[in-house]
Amino acid sequence: MTINEQSYNLAFVFPGQGSQAVGMLGALAEATPVVKRTFEQASDALGFDLWNLVANGPEADLNQTHNTQPAMLAAGVAVWRAWCELSAIRPAWMAGHSLGEYTALVCSGALGFDDAIKLVAARGRLMQEAVPAGEGAMAAILGLEDHQVVNTCTEVAHGEIVAAANFNAPGQVVIAGQTAAVDRAIEALKALGAKRALKLPVSVPSHCALMEAASDQLNEILQGLNVDMPNTTLIHNADVKSHGSPEVIRYALKEQLFKPVRWVESIKFMHEQGVTAFVECGPGKVLMGLNKRIAADAAHFTLYDIETINNVVEQLRG
Repeated sequence: MTINEQSYNLAFVFPGQGSQAVGMLGALAEATPVVKRTFEQASDALGFDLWNLVANGPEADLNQTHNTQPAMLAAGVAVWRAWCELSAIRPAWMAGHSLGEYTALVCSGALGFDDAIKLVAARGRLMQEAVPAGEGAMAAILGLEDHQVVNTCTEVAHGEIVAAANFNAPGQVVIAGQTAAVDRAIEALKALGAKRALKLPVSVPSHCALMEAASDQLNEILQGLNVDMPNTTLIHNADVKSHGSPEVIRYALKEQLFKPVRWVESIKFMHEQGVTAFVECGPGKVLMGLNKRIAADAAHFTLYDIETINNVVEQLRG
């Protein structure tokens, strides 16, 4: 292939919080120096050793939102850079799940890496400060239709906040809101026939109205941030659209913080536009599992070490 040739049937997608783990990318870091170089750049931007935290923990510190977000962004960018060193194939499409949208923006050239690292660290702090510990919750609901989850949340809210936060896959919706309202929704959804309805081990109720104040504060930071036009078609979580205007991209990021992640629609849209291969770029296999359920007839891959990168290179060449 020619250098940096775009493949119009290829999408790269980037995971968000929940895919982090102590020791992630350790094998890839041994195979290519670009991983540690990327984390050194992130550490310089943050003022502390992010790689040491990722490599050695403690897990409780890595799982703090203001640490998780830059760690996952750096991990996704590191894997992307490793891919770019080893392959000339470039996707024509990108998307990221929640925090992963920021990774996609960096890898598409819309955001500078240093700016994005500082931005997501601030985003994590703002999210944590928006809702006191214990007052917000999230829960995964399996086995019901989207409209059943949405309607039930409305019925049991009783003046509090509980709503669908992530439409992750057919029959898999995450809800978020005030703890008591989430508890009521869990019981009601179980009674409705949910296969599972369980709280998630998170401290921040993302992608619901409880994040509106944080989104206003985030917007103030975004207004001072340099944003360029992406060099790849990038689908945003909040509206399932691509945007070339810096002003509209900033608005999409503001909205994303308190609006649901429309992942099913995003994958379906790209598939309908001709995408036949989805590659999860970053640690873990969470998105690949979801994507297989959304676009079953597409090819699905994940990149997290040198073996998986080489395998995907060969598969896409074939």
